Amino acid sequence: MRKSHPLRRVVLATAATVSGIVLLLSLKPSSDPASAQAAGSGTGAAAAQEAAQGGAGAPVTGTMTGDAVQTQYGAVQVRITVVANKITKAEAVQAPKGGTSDQKTALAVPKLNAAVVAEQSPDIDTVSGATYTSEGYKKSLQSAIDKANASARPGPGSSQGSGSAQASGAFTGAAVQTQYGTVQVRITVAGGKITKAEAVQAPKGGTSDQKTELSVPKLNQEAVAKGSADIDSVSGATYTSEGYKKSLQSALDQAKAKGGSGSGSASGSGNAGSSAGAAQAKTVTGAVQQTQYGPVQVRITVAGGKITKAEAVQAPKGGTSDQKTELSVPKLNQEAVAKGSADIDSVSGATYTSEGYKKSLQSALDQAGG
Repeated sequence: MRKSHPLRRVVLATAATVSGIVLLLSLKPSSDPASAQAAGSGTGAAAAQEAAQGGAGAPVTGTMTGDAVQTQYGAVQVRITVVANKITKAEAVQAPKGGTSDQKTALAVPKLNAAVVAEQSPDIDTVSGATYTSEGYKKSLQSAIDKANASARPGPGSSQGSGSAQASGAFTGAAVQTQYGTVQVRITVAGGKITKAEAVQAPKGGTSDQKTELSVPKLNQEAVAKGSADIDSVSGATYTSEGYKKSLQSALDQAKAKGGSGSGSASGSGNAGSSAGAAQAKTVTGAVQQTQYGPVQVRITVAGGKITKAEAVQAPKGGTSDQKTELSVPKLNQEAVAKGSADIDSVSGATYTSEGYKKSLQSALDQAGG
């Protein structure tokens, strides 16, 4: 029998050892960092998407209005509705108007709205032919998403109603210009609910009078019933309805901002508020209100949450206006102190002055309450 050579045995043993090592390596689970990163990329994308919708682990539901972004052709402002961290609706509450802008807005905005809901982020395509509008839209959208994220951070104890106001008090929305005139809404909030809604400005003159009388009471009723700006437009008064809803949303945003600030609630029904325990008097001057016969501006002194003094720092002058001012202003001042609110009667024969007075008074009350 032939003997194996010692050198051959060494070679065979070495070959067997190498084969075993190769086999073991082939069975070891992969721990390559690159492959792990690739495997986790889907999770990371999902987490980023969730964060854009309100933050992981903090479900957000509500209506958030982004900042108004000025573009070369006009302002763009986006409002989103979020339900359980998902954007269910996107709309442009402001967009460029007039001339060719009407066509571009009509072309771009519906596409952008649909893209937001589909993509669930501001990373959407610009609409060809409407670059400025698209860019403004995306910036405002990002602002709205940032607000959604911020509302998630306080944690599960925070309130997030669908656009409902959180603080108590009276809040006057921004004046919204429509094709037929200005619309401005004031709401009274108590216990996180809208208890009263009214239009402090609405289109007037000609057929606008009829449309305003038809639409505003319905819109007021809807705002109270639904507690949000997601209300139906009144048929035949589309421009007034849209302006009303935008101003209403602005008032709701103020109420929510105040409710989230932790700075205490404003006093109800438009009354002048003061900080808890602060008995010292403060003087507040309302906004100037332009009337048919001249500007009206009211200044009030507030102490202990009550109006102690009211005066008109501006009022119509010249001709018959002097007599009307002398007749009406002292009565209006007295009523403001007596009632402690802007819900006072107009003085007969001085309707324009009275209306301007009440609007400026409400402006002062809003500042005092804030």
